[in-house]
Amino acid sequence: MAEVKWIKIVTDLFNDEKILLIESLPSADSIIVIWFKLLCLAGRNNNNGVFLMNDKVAYTEEMLATIFRRDINTVRLALNTFEELGMIEIYDGVITIPNWNKHQTLDSYEKRKERDRIYQAERRAKQKALAQKSTDSSSDASTDCSSDVGFSDKEEDKDKDINISSSKEKELLNQIIEYLNTQTGKNFKATSKATQRHILGRINEGYSLEDFKAVIDVKVKQWLDDPKMNIYLRPETLFAGHFEGYLNEAPKKKTTEKPKNTKLDKVVDCPWDDPTPEQEADFDADRAAHKYEDGWRINDDGYWVNPEKGIV
Repeated sequence: MAEVKWIKIVTDLFNDEKILLIESLPSADSIIVIWFKLLCLAGRNNNNGVFLMNDKVAYTEEMLATIFRRDINTVRLALNTFEELGMIEIYDGVITIPNWNKHQTLDSYEKRKERDRIYQAERRAKQKALAQKSTDSSSDASTDCSSDVGFSDKEEDKDKDINISSSKEKELLNQIIEYLNTQTGKNFKATSKATQRHILGRINEGYSLEDFKAVIDVKVKQWLDDPKMNIYLRPETLFAGHFEGYLNEAPKKKTTEKPKNTKLDKVVDCPWDDPTPEQEADFDADRAAHKYEDGWRINDDGYWVNPEKGIV
């Protein structure tokens, strides 16, 4: 597609609730600059607000940091903020702007006095299909929000009904939130519908309690003492679209391999094929008395072992 040479910005942009919220954050100016850079990049790509390079490769946080000439942590902070405010959505790792028509130059859109819900639903379905086409993953995007997004639009927060199907899921929810509160010193509720939606979405993707703890641990280590990032130690940030990326930041546990027993001299029984009663008694006495060396004994498998030296 030909690139869009200009995008539309409403004149009361800085009176919008989302922008006002952003301006109250640390690094507000940097976050707003990145938002305009995202809009310009979407215009150049002209791909219905879906951020794909050459219609194949999804833009990553690292790629955007390079293109925007901004620090990776600033870009990551901005993307988290935009996602939480509904300004972007992420499907299978692909960033999208839900109401891209608001900023592009389509005459048909200019003639519209308002979007209807049906049209918006169709557009979002198209974005999701484009994002899924670029990946081999067939999993559903669990971070899909149900609100309409736009600078001058009022956002309706409609959490889907959360169905906790078992006491095991309920217990897991409680354990995760309890661990998060313990590590952060905060007081989140396991009964929050939004929190349940994020956590159950990850559980349905196969993640375990240990995975949640690993994400919490790595982000607490990075963000707890950082005034700019501490506010993002919350379920909607930790357990949403970036969960897998955060999990891969966690240090891998070292596994200690059991020593392989090679070249073992195994004592099977008496060294004689047909021992006399006297020979068998002598051998048993030697074994019981650890005759061959102090501290050595024969284990149940017939190997000579020493508590300090292991199996030989």
